[in-house]
Amino acid sequence: MRKGYPSDIKREQFEVIRPLLESARKKTAPRKVELYEVFCAV
Repeated sequence: MRKGYPSDIKREQFEVIRPLLESARKKTAPRKVELYEVFCAV
């Protein structure tokens, strides 16, 4: 697991927006990186 940063949102907050992000996803191969980690990196 990576080090947390002050700019990271809480997982509870992320769960609110997860459905929106999931609905925008095209059907492709399964993810290799957790969506939460990608979101926080951006």
